[in-house]
Amino acid sequence: MSTKNGLVFAYILNGRCGQAIGWEQIKIWEPAQGILWVHLDYADEGARKWLVEESGIDDVSCAALMAEETRPRVLACADSLLLILRGINFNPGADLEDMVAIRMWFDEYRIISMRHRRVMAMDDISKSIAAGKGPLSSSDFLVMAASKLTDRMGDVVSDIDDGVDELEDMVLTEESYELRARLADLRRQTISMRRYISPQRDVLARLQNERVAWLTELDRVRIREIGERTARFVDDLDSARDRAAITQEELNSHLSEQMNKTMYVLSIVAAIFLPLGLITGLLGINVGGIPGTESQLGFTFVSIILVVFALVQYVLFKRKKWI
Repeated sequence: MSTKNGLVFAYILNGRCGQAIGWEQIKIWEPAQGILWVHLDYADEGARKWLVEESGIDDVSCAALMAEETRPRVLACADSLLLILRGINFNPGADLEDMVAIRMWFDEYRIISMRHRRVMAMDDISKSIAAGKGPLSSSDFLVMAASKLTDRMGDVVSDIDDGVDELEDMVLTEESYELRARLADLRRQTISMRRYISPQRDVLARLQNERVAWLTELDRVRIREIGERTARFVDDLDSARDRAAITQEELNSHLSEQMNKTMYVLSIVAAIFLPLGLITGLLGINVGGIPGTESQLGFTFVSIILVVFALVQYVLFKRKKWI
């Protein structure tokens, strides 16, 4: 989605509907008009300048909203709330586990959200507003944003869990060497996602206890439910990681067993043919006195001797239970 001077989109929310606006309307907005939602690209200089000079937000929140690297966090100050969450990266060509940050600042009448890479959850809210199903308040927007981020997260965690199930079934039936790359990629994805989702679980747990006047008890209950879902995702990722590790061990054991069988067969073949090769080598040296050189049946006798010698070796190996 294109931006103009850092503005991705902005709305004045009035009930379930909203009016799309630009910078001119943002500058003359009054709380009586409705709730203001401004969605910005923090990498744009125009957006950064407006945030610092005209938004009226405190310096700590401004710095957090514009930081290059962030982790999930929540910070309440008087009646305002700073919330940074992570969402699945559905941008083209990106890895899903390279989660994108959405930075949000709330008070009772204003919502300022910032991102650089596209966050699909924010686009979902924008579409809901256009369809007349938008948030009713700042707290409703907060819950809706967290819920949509969690919904998209749940689909990916479910896919990871299904992927582990599939690999567990395939590890003993498919060509094992081809599964190693898939298994390694799945483990990397699981570990990377857990690194982001685990602190988000803690942030949601803290959020429900923040004393902000415009955050109602019903909102806290809804946030608690979202936090519980996020905690279950962390548990699912832990389970998937452990199962993937066990599958990796099983795969390594299977590959080692295949290798041992191959080396065993090669060792038996070498043990049988090594003395036969020694005999034929001795008979093939180019010096006088080799027996049977003048006999027409010499080759036949040598062949019979070699076959008998090989059979004797086979019987001996059988008795010693080497084969």
